Order: sequence, then C-alpha cells, then structure tokens
Amino acid sequence: QVQLVESGGGLVQAGGSLRLSCDVSGRTFSSYAMGWFRQAPGKEREFVAAVSRSGDSSFIGDSVKGRFTISRDNAANTVYLHMNSLRPEDTAVYYCAAAAAVGAIYYYSYEYEYWGQGTQVTVSS
Repeated sequence: QVQLVESGGGLVQAGGSLRLSCDVSGRTFSSYAMGWFRQAPGKEREFVAAVSRSGDSSFIGDSVKGRFTISRDNAANTVYLHMNSLRPEDTAVYYCAAAAAVGAIYYYSYEYEYWGQGTQVTVSS
C-alpha cells in the first residue's frame, strides 16, 4: 500500500509563495509518476502539475504556468510543488497523487491510483 502525506499549506497573502511537500511511503517511490491537483469549494478537481518518475519531465497546468513548478527528490521519497505569485483564485485544497507509471506524465485524476488527504492553501487579497 502506498501512503501520501501532504504538508506545507497555510494562509498567505496575494503575491506570496509556498512550497508544498508530499512524502510517499510504502513502495518504490521512483516507480511512480507524481501529480498535484487542487479543488476549490464548489468546483471540480483541477490538474495543477505532474512530473515523471525520474523527474526529467514535467508539465504545468495552464492556470498556474509561469508561477508554479514541480520537482521531486527520489532519495527523499518526496515531491514538491513550488508556488509563487499566489493569487486568491489559487485558494483550494491541494492533493498529491501517484500513478504506477507506464508513461511519463499523467494529466487526469483517474490515471492516479493513490492520493493524499490534501492540504489547504488559502490566499488572501
């Protein structure tokens, strides 16, 4: 069983930065492609970013492109979401997810088998 635990969320002013972490345990971390999604109240879950098993490929969603980046440390079994220039519309619960990888990058929530419990990010104006 794979377990994912997010941390690093909180309250930040618009224009600020946060770094989310997702610690993964239970299986070989490097065998999983990783992703971040978010869900705001009353809205569907939205793709944010994804990274390949090795970390050499990544993709950032259009709504956060140029402000967010994703990275992973396979030695530490951790994936990160670096969020800069935060906006009130970035307020959401952020989830990390793991996909038993055949391909490099996964964009859809149904492609991910394992999910964390989420961490709240609130951006004040």
